[in-house]
Amino acid sequence: MLVETMHHVAFAVEDLDEALDTYRRLYGAELEARGRLESQGVDAAYVTIGRDRVELVSPTGRDTPVGRFLDRRGPGMHHVAFEVGNITEAIRDLTTAGATLIDTEPRSGLGGHDVAFVHHESQHGVLIEVVSQ
Repeated sequence: MLVETMHHVAFAVEDLDEALDTYRRLYGAELEARGRLESQGVDAAYVTIGRDRVELVSPTGRDTPVGRFLDRRGPGMHHVAFEVGNITEAIRDLTTAGATLIDTEPRSGLGGHDVAFVHHESQHGVLIEVVSQ
């Protein structure tokens, strides 16, 4: 699997609008994309800060993965995403290399990207997302 670059770092937040205002005010963040990902149970936004991208994710309900994350851990870093050239090959290569994947098939992510998540137990406690270009 060839990782092209880090795509984004994601933070779980309680209130997406409040978080967007904070990142704009403190860091000059610019909104790149925003949307609801029903399949993941989140409202999400990509913001750019300088040349880099941060994703802010807020749960649509408490009984969603991010809702449960916030209940257990509180707001903070949720995952790191790496950009790959071919998501299907990345899933295959990760599986072959022994990673435990949450997604064995790509799913739709923010901004029209296909994504797949690698379980944090395979990554020394860090949830990893691979993102198509």
